Amino acid sequence: MTDAHHSASVPNSDSAIAFQGEPGAYSHLACRNAYPGMQPLPCATFEDTFAAVREGRARYAMIPIDNSVAGRVADVHHLMPYAGLHIIAEHFERISHHLLAVPGATLSTIKTVKSHVHALGQCRNMIRDLGLKVIVGTDTAGAAAELAQKGDPTMAAIASELAAEAYGLVSLKAGIEDAEHNTTRFVVLAREALEPNPNLPCVTTFVFRVRNVAAALYKALGGFATNGINMTRLESYMVGGEFAATQFYADVEGHPAQHALRLALEELDFFSHEVRILGVYPRHAFRMKQQQTSAE
Repeated sequence: MTDAHHSASVPNSDSAIAFQGEPGAYSHLACRNAYPGMQPLPCATFEDTFAAVREGRARYAMIPIDNSVAGRVADVHHLMPYAGLHIIAEHFERISHHLLAVPGATLSTIKTVKSHVHALGQCRNMIRDLGLKVIVGTDTAGAAAELAQKGDPTMAAIASELAAEAYGLVSLKAGIEDAEHNTTRFVVLAREALEPNPNLPCVTTFVFRVRNVAAALYKALGGFATNGINMTRLESYMVGGEFAATQFYADVEGHPAQHALRLALEELDFFSHEVRILGVYPRHAFRMKQQQTSAE
């Protein structure tokens, strides 16, 4: 049994961090890098991942929110507000794709490559250069596991270096992604909310629905502009299959205990049916580094 398989075995609940996917998935890698002392717990679906924390089988859940190339992760925005959990941290994971194959295979023997549709799309240049036939799989680690099981030297998978360790594969090429900035943002969820120091850089994440009146969104967000609050993310999506019932997901910089953000949230609440804070947590150093770079 490899180390990666051992780390993904059933862990002690208080030291467990749940993720969606197979051992070797990028969410597994994020767990290992962000919380090296905890034991990753693989789950089949996002619902299962949330349930593992809610039911006490894991202390945290590592959930991907969006990717700098592929955009937002489907389903998460619909599920997370109703998971009964709180965001207590964020993590940014640089995605480095590897072209994996069985031992003995070479770049000249492989003819097909399988992976998640986003991973395949992020490695178009390499796939085209090698003339590989593309096969879409459900996830990156699953493609690696299937490849290891088949042992076919004409097949390859695009997955993480951790997946190679987990399934006894070799990396024929590393860093095969087209975009150097390929990064996934994760949020960490727990049963209890975090109370970070309001004097330190924080992020507040919330969802809201505006009233069905003219210019409601403009009015609802006006308080953030007038109070100097930086909104770093605003996503809209339908709820309940109703075109008129749009829910918004937002990230802002600041802590609700701060006067400016408190006023902005009060104004938002006045023009909204519902405002629900999903978490207040420390701002990750990666976010601050990006802002400094863009300001230069």
